[in-house]
Amino acid sequence: MDTSNWLRIADVHSFLARAGDFLRSRPALHTVTLTVCAGLRARGSQAYGDEAPVFGVLERDGEVRAAYFRTPPRPLIVTPLTPEEAGSLAAHLEAVGDPVPGINADATTAAAFAEAWRTLTGAEPRLQERLRLYRLGELQRPEPVPEGRARVAEARDRELVARWYAQFVRDIDGGGAQDPGAWADAHIADRAITFWETPDGTPVSMAGLTALVAGQIRVAPVYTPEHLRRRGYAGAATTEAGLTALARGAEQVLLFTDLANPTSNALYQRIGYRPVTDFAVYDLTAGA
Repeated sequence: MDTSNWLRIADVHSFLARAGDFLRSRPALHTVTLTVCAGLRARGSQAYGDEAPVFGVLERDGEVRAAYFRTPPRPLIVTPLTPEEAGSLAAHLEAVGDPVPGINADATTAAAFAEAWRTLTGAEPRLQERLRLYRLGELQRPEPVPEGRARVAEARDRELVARWYAQFVRDIDGGGAQDPGAWADAHIADRAITFWETPDGTPVSMAGLTALVAGQIRVAPVYTPEHLRRRGYAGAATTEAGLTALARGAEQVLLFTDLANPTSNALYQRIGYRPVTDFAVYDLTAGA
């Protein structure tokens, strides 16, 4: 008899207490859930918006086998599922009355859930973004290295960090972004922003880091103003951020790229990142 059962979890602390071991068992595939939930636990849900986040797990024979969470108004984040599990999750969310504006998961899971949600609700899925998860192998410095040096962002850089974060979100058409000032404050306090600056001390690119959780750190975001791109600055900043992540004890250094951007995908492979798996984001707001 199938004893699978989706359960809603009240808050991030209860969610991590119940699903933490499962999430840590595959830290690369679960990187977004691990890092966002670490932020929710450390800074509270207000860091991600005014609405309370939602959490849930799939249990089978008393063990967690999958998990989901959502910080409204962002898409649902789901760990890998079989097609049958994707269908049961859609039924669970529809039954509890949760809105699902979108799905962000590995490509197979995202497609299966989008189709299950369409069948259940009449919503027409729209593929919004295709992503590739990379893991750092042997770090290679980009050649040629641009003139300049790396520097950790400080309090005096708050306005620039906030402005670049807002521009990064705009460039990727990201919805539900965090408040730029609060985001800058948190990352500067954590010494989690690396600048590449020119010899005269002008920052020209930045690479951020998530917190160390379950042995993994993700490089995010990487941003260079449009008029300064294609000069090697992003590769230099990303390389230095990766070195910082390794120095902080990361066993896995990860990053996502947009598959629609061949330049960034080629760059990260040149400096030592290797593909793990593909992810997809679907918009589920059209239709019934």
